[in-house]
Amino acid sequence: MAEKQKKKSKVIIVGGSIAGVSCAHALTSIGWQVVVIEKTAAPPTGSPTGAGLGLDSLAQMLITSWIANPHLLQHATLPLTIDQNQATDSSTKVSRTLTRDEEFNFRAAHWADLHGLLYNALPPDIFLWDHQFISFSISEDKSYIKVKAKVLRNDKIVEIDGNLLVAADGCLSLIRQNFLPDLKLRYISQCNTLRRYSGYCAWRGVLDFSGREDPKTIEGIRKAYPDLGKCLYFDLGSKTHCVLYELPNKRLNWIFYVNQPEPEIKRNSVTMKVSEDMIDEMMKEAEKAWVPELVKVMKETKNPFLNAIYDCDPLRQIYWDNVVLIGDAAHPTTPHGLRSTNMSILDAAVLGKCLEKWGVENLHSALGEYQSIRVPVTSKQVLHSRKLGRIKQGLHLPNREQFDPKKATSEDLKDLQQKNMPFFTSVYYLLDSILHR
Repeated sequence: MAEKQKKKSKVIIVGGSIAGVSCAHALTSIGWQVVVIEKTAAPPTGSPTGAGLGLDSLAQMLITSWIANPHLLQHATLPLTIDQNQATDSSTKVSRTLTRDEEFNFRAAHWADLHGLLYNALPPDIFLWDHQFISFSISEDKSYIKVKAKVLRNDKIVEIDGNLLVAADGCLSLIRQNFLPDLKLRYISQCNTLRRYSGYCAWRGVLDFSGREDPKTIEGIRKAYPDLGKCLYFDLGSKTHCVLYELPNKRLNWIFYVNQPEPEIKRNSVTMKVSEDMIDEMMKEAEKAWVPELVKVMKETKNPFLNAIYDCDPLRQIYWDNVVLIGDAAHPTTPHGLRSTNMSILDAAVLGKCLEKWGVENLHSALGEYQSIRVPVTSKQVLHSRKLGRIKQGLHLPNREQFDPKKATSEDLKDLQQKNMPFFTSVYYLLDSILHR
């Protein structure tokens, strides 16, 4: 009977990024059979072009519960114990502290390092690399789902059966489009509140300074930002801001936000291919806004890239029959609240606990409870992150003046701090609700 139940409880996860591997952990830990479909040819190795991220206390706790050696997370991350917002005068290049929270309990990681940590703690045979999702169908009695995928190396079409389909396929989710065909992240008209370009883009880069770059660059940036290695810096200028923090293995992660019209993106992506001319123009803008030490870090960074920043209004529904959304597929968000990865990890954990509680025979009750737990939280966090980005970029918000760091009020300064994110201080309450609902 136990063997029959094990075979019956099978999930197909589309997407092998951090949301997908987190979901694989959450569901293998409760005895479900897991298959992960991912279109890339092989798991990431080394540290390819990518970005840094911050893990909150709850995400750290969940990750350490999934991996065999909890100390590996400590080795793969650096502490972020300080959240600091500072204003830099573009003409004098003098910075002054606006807010400083020294009880900030995050850890900094590179995307590839965190993904590798989670991936290596899973059975490798659950992954179908080089498989591109095509379509799905649900049986009439809602007892199983069939997924079609194409093996990219030979164009062979394969079919996979399961009880549940998890869409972990990112903010441009093809699975979500089956249920919400009009929901897109490209802004079309003011009448369609679901489609929203933020009004700005983000230049991003990771400087690897492990012995190759001019040591004076690192000496200079550490002097200008003395708490690097434990501090999440937000540098605010006139209608722009920059983020800077250190990653393990001698790397610096930076983000430079620039207000601009929505760019033309030809591929199905929010990342733009950039030219040398575009990089040169970005550097000129950086020189106007930031201290020379930060600009030098940007100039020495190989392969900086550009993200157009989108989100969408919160979804009220994130499951249909045997299909459920997690991560960016469920709640595309701007990066200002350090929420995307943390929400993905918590989505996976909550989904796992709900399925463990209800069992596959009560699948719709499990998915309904997952939705009822996550939607109220992620909806508030998405909207708060949107507000935070518009404040820091000096963009219009209803019923308040545009933010100017030179004239910041006490209310403005309160809004800047990460700890004022909705549910930020509810870590242990949320964990308790997951474990005991």
